[in-house]
Amino acid sequence: MEFKPINLQEKLAKFSDHWSPKIVAQMNDYHFKLVKFQGEFIWHIHADTDEVFITLDGEMSIEFRDGKVQLKPGELFVVPKGVEHRPYAEKECKIMLVEPAGTINTGDAGGDLTAEDNVWI
Repeated sequence: MEFKPINLQEKLAKFSDHWSPKIVAQMNDYHFKLVKFQGEFIWHIHADTDEVFITLDGEMSIEFRDGKVQLKPGELFVVPKGVEHRPYAEKECKIMLVEPAGTINTGDAGGDLTAEDNVWI
């Protein structure tokens, strides 16, 4: 086993695409993913799991059909399973997601913004 910390800034510097999560670590059956957001994502649901958003840099919102939450750097929010939501960031925002391995970014919606699963960086 190698005892070396994961430098999130170095990992974020390795990619520029938006809405395409990259795995940086695994704990049990959970992945820690880095992703860059900009613009509007699609409405979707994760029927079987909660989803954790941790804002590292920039600001974003998570819209719900009946409201929204704003996230600034250093803040996190847990979207409960089964709750329809849509992430949005006016300017580029860097996020860490924590979710079960195999979770698809577009949940039940699918479509052009569905990212390849199991991509490590």
